[in-house]
Amino acid sequence: MEIFYASMISLLFVVVSFTLHLVFYKSNAPVNGKVPPGKKGWLVIGETLEFLAAARNGHPEKFIFDRMARFSPHVFRTSLILEDVAVFCGSAGNKFLFSNEDRLVRAWRVPSLDKIFHANHLPKPEHNKMKKALSNFFMSEALHRYVPVMNIVTQKHFENEWEDKNEVVTCELTSNLALSLACKVFVSIDEPERVRYLSVPFKSLSRGMFSIPIDLPGTPFRGGINAANFIRKELIRIIKQRKTDLINAKGAPIQDLLSYQLRDTDEDGNKWTDSNIANKITGFMVASHENMSSVCAFVVKYLAEFPEVYQGVYREQTKIANSKGLGEALNWNDLSKMKYSWNVACEVLRVSPPTQGSFREAITDFVYNGYSIPKGWKLYWSAVSTHKNPEYFPEPQKFDPTRFDGKGPAAYTFIPFGGGPHICPGKEYARVQILVFMHHLVRKFKWEKVVPDEKLIVNPFPLPAMGLPIRL
Repeated sequence: MEIFYASMISLLFVVVSFTLHLVFYKSNAPVNGKVPPGKKGWLVIGETLEFLAAARNGHPEKFIFDRMARFSPHVFRTSLILEDVAVFCGSAGNKFLFSNEDRLVRAWRVPSLDKIFHANHLPKPEHNKMKKALSNFFMSEALHRYVPVMNIVTQKHFENEWEDKNEVVTCELTSNLALSLACKVFVSIDEPERVRYLSVPFKSLSRGMFSIPIDLPGTPFRGGINAANFIRKELIRIIKQRKTDLINAKGAPIQDLLSYQLRDTDEDGNKWTDSNIANKITGFMVASHENMSSVCAFVVKYLAEFPEVYQGVYREQTKIANSKGLGEALNWNDLSKMKYSWNVACEVLRVSPPTQGSFREAITDFVYNGYSIPKGWKLYWSAVSTHKNPEYFPEPQKFDPTRFDGKGPAAYTFIPFGGGPHICPGKEYARVQILVFMHHLVRKFKWEKVVPDEKLIVNPFPLPAMGLPIRL
């Protein structure tokens, strides 16, 4: 019965999409010049199904490399989610898109995600100001004080959810840790019951973000919208209480991401509304939860598969631990000593980047590599077009942390956090979380995979299909 309903919903989506396509579609073909080579695929759905199928089979690079070989290694045309899309490939394509933000291109997000996250709630100038203000929190200087906090949360996580267990399902636990850290560092929630209370809507939100965008009762998309609304209401309640506490001189004026935002103003000196703050923090919490739970799970996977890499991380982390006083927490200086561990983390990010790519939109007609790109076309950069390309990383399927020794990869080839003005603002936050996780993981445990040849899927974040069960 569930399969029947899923099939009917999929059919309805195709019918609705086809109707909208016929009503609203306008050809973006330029008057002069030739567009990049490629194909648009099926009417209405284009090549969306092939794109998604490659990801869900664990090989998102197949869609990209097949078309690079057939059409052009620099840029090719396709059609995804009812849009004409030019896929920019290689380091030159990445450099072009990242270097021309707000001049030739601008960030673009799938409309269904805008509906869930209320991304259009603010006009673009105000949205950019708020994003800049929030990004200040993620600068390395501001993160210094949060290393001991993240260390304590991670330490408690291992004590409560890993120790005294024979087997665990890794993805479930890394998801719990990522949410616990986001709750603590962003809004100072550290009670396990409250974190578990929020974990249910977060799971619904995750399912809805990249589901078929049909806003009907019972669909994952409606569930995602409802979950996002629930989280925002909870955050607004926390924001109002925090304001009251600050007025009554309760609590530290600077203690988390929310504190930073409550102190910030726009260029006219006005405070941001509670709704605006809640929207932005919701987005950061979701991004942190989804990306970091995936990366930490793959750290566990590759350390299990490569004992020599595990030993290298273990030696480094043990040396750091032995240099600490009894009960002394990790600090920022300790992270700077984790050079080999970070090389390992970077190789994990290369092989299994949590963000496979992202969209931009052409805001004017322009020419790239001899091809005309019309205004309004969507542009896609793909991390795998460089991460798994032997031109930039010899033997790209080989797991080799030494790639990041010395100066590391060439510019615009290693882009797990994107690049340009829209580079992920949480890049440093991610580095801290990953390294603190690795520190406690290898010092407490050795492990082996329960399923040696577990399939990988990307939907939309890369994950082992069975959640990576391991034996401790």
